[in-house]
Amino acid sequence: MSAGLAGRTAVVTGGASGIGRAIALRLARDGAAVAVLDFDVPAAARVADEIAGTGRRALAVEADVASATSVGRAVERVHRDLGRVAILVNDAGICSFVPFLEMPEAEWDRMIAVHVKGAFHCCKAFVPDMVAAGWGRVVNVSSVAGLRGGPSLTHYAAAKAGMIGFTKALAIELGPLGITVNAIAPGLIDTPLLAKSGMPAGILAAVREQTPMRRVGAPEDIAAACAYLVSEEASFTTGQVVSPNGGGHL
Repeated sequence: MSAGLAGRTAVVTGGASGIGRAIALRLARDGAAVAVLDFDVPAAARVADEIAGTGRRALAVEADVASATSVGRAVERVHRDLGRVAILVNDAGICSFVPFLEMPEAEWDRMIAVHVKGAFHCCKAFVPDMVAAGWGRVVNVSSVAGLRGGPSLTHYAAAKAGMIGFTKALAIELGPLGITVNAIAPGLIDTPLLAKSGMPAGILAAVREQTPMRRVGAPEDIAAACAYLVSEEASFTTGQVVSPNGGGHL
């Protein structure tokens, strides 16, 4: 078991399942104490229990990242139980397939709120810890859709592209303070979110066929990229977009 992150506390939003769960488990394996933030508290608690079973400290915290009030309560809980935060992974997300002309404004607003405003709220809440320490890592989980778009995904693509722009601008501001900010733009990943998204079977099959690696990604593929970006070895990597997508987008 690696101890490269020993003594550091990480916060993973959307950590109850899928990519977030894989990242939380990987950071714990690498030595970090991990706060698993999620709207689904029982699922977050299960992940925290998995981490605790490995001997690492872990905490499940209820949070709706689109709400500044909810995130504020989460910060208080994390500080009380795990201390100051050195690593923030903004992974909380939602997804749906809706043709643009059929899209309700409320669905557009919620998509932007969870992804873009969620990253904003969490960075505002946890980055001050990093500034005080003179060291920090922020990783925003975007999507290949934010790089190239996708059918019936105007709201999702806009939100994920917004996260990339946010990442680049924040990296410029925080770099002089010893904090790196990077984004991961996964290709199609086999997660519960994908299963619930309503992606048409024909699109799923086409994506798999057009991907050079001829498979859908696993959450652990994204966790591996995140593990590098939060490591000491990535101290000169900031403002970048890493896209593990099996070659489906070059």
